[in-house]
Amino acid sequence: MTLIIRPARPDEAGLVLDFIRALADYEKLADHVVATEAEIAEALFGDNPRAFCDIAEWEGEPAGFSVWFYTYSTFSGRHGIWLEDLFVHPQHRGRGLGKALIAALAKRCVAEGLPRLAWWVLNWNEPSRVFYRSLGAKAQDEWTVKRLDGEALLRLAEKG
Repeated sequence: MTLIIRPARPDEAGLVLDFIRALADYEKLADHVVATEAEIAEALFGDNPRAFCDIAEWEGEPAGFSVWFYTYSTFSGRHGIWLEDLFVHPQHRGRGLGKALIAALAKRCVAEGLPRLAWWVLNWNEPSRVFYRSLGAKAQDEWTVKRLDGEALLRLAEKG
């Protein structure tokens, strides 16, 4: 049984979008996916990529993915990594692919001297919450996520 974690390739924007859609289906958010293959290609493989993607292959078949980007902490004065998406197809779960994808990012953090790796998990997603706790991840319950989007974002931008 072979597991390989590797960077996504420029010709795999469609594959990445398929993973995004599968994750959205799992999270009951399929109607929120508006990204196009061209947008994914530009974000991950354009002249100035701001996001990155790793693919987990099981026996040579793409079986999971992670999308991540660099963050910055003013308190530490150092960058970190934000794990935006992590998904393993159901038929490949239980083989260590999710752990391997996160471990690859942890190794990157250590190699680059980055002090943190962070992500969100939906409150209802207890299997993932249990999995993340098993890795030693701690909930940051003292923070509340806030977001501006849609009309509120436009109003503030216009009147700000």
